[in-house]
Amino acid sequence: MTTPQNPEQALTERERGQFGPMQTDFNATFGNELDYPRLGNVTFRRGTLTDNQQALFDEHWPRLGRELANERIDIDEWFGRTGAKTILEIGSGTGTSTAAMAPLEADTNVIAVELYKPGLAKLLGAVVRGGIGNIRMVRGDGMEVLMRMVEPESLDGIRVFFPDPWPKARHHKRRIIQSGPLNLFASRLKKGGVLHVATDHAGYAEWIDELVNVEPQLEYKDWPWPECPQLTDRQVITKFEGKGLDADHVIKEYLWEKK
Repeated sequence: MTTPQNPEQALTERERGQFGPMQTDFNATFGNELDYPRLGNVTFRRGTLTDNQQALFDEHWPRLGRELANERIDIDEWFGRTGAKTILEIGSGTGTSTAAMAPLEADTNVIAVELYKPGLAKLLGAVVRGGIGNIRMVRGDGMEVLMRMVEPESLDGIRVFFPDPWPKARHHKRRIIQSGPLNLFASRLKKGGVLHVATDHAGYAEWIDELVNVEPQLEYKDWPWPECPQLTDRQVITKFEGKGLDADHVIKEYLWEKK
């Protein structure tokens, strides 16, 4: 996979409006024919913050959060330490599992990526109230954040917990687990880095089952993987897991290691 020398080079995107996120033409950028999510005119999800959330957001977001931008993140500078492992979570939602897991891996930097501002505000509140020092947040699409803001081979882990299953057949092209994203994930992981995916949607699990060996840079380790070098037990049942269990859904997990 060839990586542009800087975040702007060779990127094809539509003009960003007030709520319209940047969208890369990944096939044109990388010169491949892999499958990437086709999101059309997906926009930032609007949402209203409470007065308390807005006040907290105004005070703490400049230090703990960032918006999607064509600017690589200096991870050591942002977290104020060097040499720590770094895990990026795509689609952190309201941050239930993110906030629960972070204190159990205090030696790891956690970057939570989410489009929905109220979800980020809830996570930000949990971080501030709980004094959680190892979480930072980015508002933006996970694919674009990886492409534009994350250096190649800089992450120790990527988490994609309960991504939108897009259950209708005509929407399957919007799913994030496809050959193209798996290739991009692999490019951002260090050797030995871990990709961890979880879903409670049976149709999506069948979809992922067909893709576990599609990316040659990733070795599928199945589940469980006792020797996994990072925390994989969520410890606390998240809202999504709770719904899944209540509906008698089976939660299926997947682990890969970067070769």
